[in-house]
Amino acid sequence: MLIVRILFMMLCALIGYRIGYPFIGGGIRTDVLGAGIGVIIAFIVIILEMQLRKISVKDISSAVFGIIFGLIVANLLTSAILLVPSSGKFVSSIRLILTLICCYLGAIIVVRSREEFNAIIPYIKFTSQDQKEDITVIDTSVIIDGRIADLCQTKFLPGKLVIPRFVLKELQQIADSADSLKRNRGRRGLDILNKIKKAKSADLKISDEDFPEIREVDSKIVKLAKMLNASVFTNDYNLNKIAELQGVTVLNINDLTNALKVVVLPGELLQIRLIKEGKEHNQAIGYLEDGTMVVVDNAKHLIGQAFNVEVTSALQTSAGRMIFAKITHERKR
Repeated sequence: MLIVRILFMMLCALIGYRIGYPFIGGGIRTDVLGAGIGVIIAFIVIILEMQLRKISVKDISSAVFGIIFGLIVANLLTSAILLVPSSGKFVSSIRLILTLICCYLGAIIVVRSREEFNAIIPYIKFTSQDQKEDITVIDTSVIIDGRIADLCQTKFLPGKLVIPRFVLKELQQIADSADSLKRNRGRRGLDILNKIKKAKSADLKISDEDFPEIREVDSKIVKLAKMLNASVFTNDYNLNKIAELQGVTVLNINDLTNALKVVVLPGELLQIRLIKEGKEHNQAIGYLEDGTMVVVDNAKHLIGQAFNVEVTSALQTSAGRMIFAKITHERKR
């Protein structure tokens, strides 16, 4: 980009020099002056180009759409004014004023309410009303979690996966953190993204849409999901609640994991190794292969051993499923 900008400045200086060369006279080097003006103009254009990088393509397309709409309205209003006999200068002035006002208002109104104009939003196609494209916006926590990569390979997550640019920025900041734990989590998230990108079954897209007026990443994710009529894929409790309050569909990977765990009924026998003490008196705790916690009564003295236990009850909590059991006094072999 630096080389292109330097070449552009040199080209502008050359054009200014050629324009000013024929007017040399009276001790004024108009060729040098023209070259200087060309460099200044090129510098201004480069500054504008650098500032435009902060504006998304959808913002620009929205503004263009608004200007075109403003020109149409101004032309209609001017045609109505022409029905009244008036001087040419008056009509020209009114036309100019109306054009400027209508173009400005059109651009501002469309940019502020661009989510209502489906024609300028990517990922939304012109299809019949009974067809809906599945779009899922992914947040930072579910990327770092890592299970999404395996889920994509199983093809149980249809449609497009949209990763906002501000989520990638947050992930990069975590990966560059001075805290070693955060840094490892961030790098794991980047590795998971590369794995998803290489998976042929995943349709991964990066959204450049941003909302500078909103500081919180969670609020930005919910705003983008509402704009794209998409769902949010997360395992963050707070984001889950915020999205639900605003009517956005939430896909919580923890809920999916809990739903896929083995269902046990009272009276069933489980083989389990007791590994630590429970919260209540004389309790011991073990875990099934899927991570489900099993609390065994009157088994504290048996910690470190493997036993067959009988299920007495099961409890579903927000943290997962918990099974209560009792010792059958039949040691696992």
